[in-house]
Amino acid sequence: MKQLSNREEQILAILWEMKQAFVKEIVAKLPDPKPHYNTISTIIRSLEEKGYVGYESFGNSHRYFPIISKEAYQKKAVKNVIHNFFDNSYKKMVAFFAEEEEISEEELKDIIRMIKQKKS
Repeated sequence: MKQLSNREEQILAILWEMKQAFVKEIVAKLPDPKPHYNTISTIIRSLEEKGYVGYESFGNSHRYFPIISKEAYQKKAVKNVIHNFFDNSYKKMVAFFAEEEEISEEELKDIIRMIKQKKS
């Protein structure tokens, strides 16, 4: 799975939300200032080439839809972050968030409960 730019992820998120859309509908969902139609069309074609997006033809128009689920993308993206920034260690990742006070003690307890439930 190829890495996506922030804009590609933003467009893919819109497609997950809408299920399927024409380029003009995607542009309408983007915040102001809106990028040019051709810019979004190019990005969507890139997403198609990378295997994230498919389309249906309607004459000269295409209606795009995500091929990969949000959950599958999240799983791969998190694995990449852990690999690239935490030496493949989930422990290091959790420790990082604990040290940065981005995760509370209660959230850590919830994570431990989830792990224990999964094991039983």
